[in-house]
Amino acid sequence: MTSLPGRQVQAFLAPGKGQLTVFASEGRRILGTVVQEKGIIYTVNMLILTKTAEVFSKPSKRKLYEVLRHFNFHPRKLFLHKLVLGIETSCDDTAAAVVDETGNVLGEAIHSQTEVHLKTGGIIPPVAQQLHRENIQRIVQEALSASNISPSDLSAIATTVKPGLALSLGVGLSFSLKLVDQFRKPFIPIHHMEAHALTIRLTNKVEFPFLVLLISGGHCLLALVRGVSDFLLLGKSLDIAPGDMLDKVARRLSLIKHPECSAMSGGKAIEHLAKQGNKLHFDFKPPMQRAKNCDFSFSGLQHIVDKTIMQKEKEEGIEKGQILSSAADMAAAVQHTIACHIAKRTHRAILFCKQRDLLCQSNAVLVVSGGVASNLYIRKALEIVTDATQCTLLCPPPRLCTDNGIMIAWNGVERLRAGLGILHNTEGIRYEPKCPLGVDISKEVGEAAIKVPRLKMKI
Repeated sequence: MTSLPGRQVQAFLAPGKGQLTVFASEGRRILGTVVQEKGIIYTVNMLILTKTAEVFSKPSKRKLYEVLRHFNFHPRKLFLHKLVLGIETSCDDTAAAVVDETGNVLGEAIHSQTEVHLKTGGIIPPVAQQLHRENIQRIVQEALSASNISPSDLSAIATTVKPGLALSLGVGLSFSLKLVDQFRKPFIPIHHMEAHALTIRLTNKVEFPFLVLLISGGHCLLALVRGVSDFLLLGKSLDIAPGDMLDKVARRLSLIKHPECSAMSGGKAIEHLAKQGNKLHFDFKPPMQRAKNCDFSFSGLQHIVDKTIMQKEKEEGIEKGQILSSAADMAAAVQHTIACHIAKRTHRAILFCKQRDLLCQSNAVLVVSGGVASNLYIRKALEIVTDATQCTLLCPPPRLCTDNGIMIAWNGVERLRAGLGILHNTEGIRYEPKCPLGVDISKEVGEAAIKVPRLKMKI
């Protein structure tokens, strides 16, 4: 053990492993260390060296530095693991994060536009674009500062370029390319939905292949994930996304005026109010019950809900914009119907994959991600399906289900490790507002015409 300015540092050779480990002794986790000598700062981050080194129990400061230099580390800042900066601006969140190749999140920052868009009743693309422009430099700098690094320490910069709002994507891409040119770093363009799908591999040990259900305000799809950039699309929404429908129903019910829901997004307001309601008060039927495929549809259901709300307003003698006395029942019924629709399509996807030996017969994994994945009622409906099909349901933590910079940086790490999509020349790179996920085999799924056993949705 040797004492250095501000920190204590210990170096030892792990028995039988030939690993020299250097770390700060004041914490149990190996987070790294900062040492200083004659004004020169050495940062050792998550340092686990695999080269055999001399064993010493109480090294002098000089001996410690000799060992570090023996492993060919550059003075000032020493990083064994590759670092990726992720930048996300696909919709209404400006986010950035730095993640190393072991999955350690060094720093992150995010600016949410939710409050602004709640007041306008929805996302206005030019407004979102301007807010991204105003905040992106600050957010990226905060993420770098929290990580205690500069852009020159990065191994690559990863940025969402597809799909999303064109004006929002443009801000992130333009800013990223300036960083790439200034610091001469590789650029990794990221598919937003692929990033959502692979986030689970940051938090859980999940091997390929696995099934993923991505449900959000802009997307609803089922896909088989066979590799970092290998996806088979089993089904998708034919019109709007479930999160979009939940938001629209919340606006139609004027839940922003409800004292318990005024600061909530539409989807959160529906979930919150539904706990107080009776889902059987309104009899909404799940869409596409006769279609034996894995596609989704929500616009028809939304139209029926709108008509029902209008009828109830007439019955109660209130004008549009006032809150129905049965708003909680309406929220509960809508949420339940959406949950049943999503659960049945997912059930069919699992059966299809198992019939074709695309998933293991037992211990298969279903990953649910995206903003709507944070809805616990919908998650419970999916648990009924996974219990019936001998699958394991996994969800990233709620903060990683919504848009964030961590998932973009992690997808960059996955691609960097696999050597996929790493650009050293960014000429001609463009954002793509619309972009499919993987290879579409949804027609093949429909042709299989798999009948799904009825499950009791006791939630």
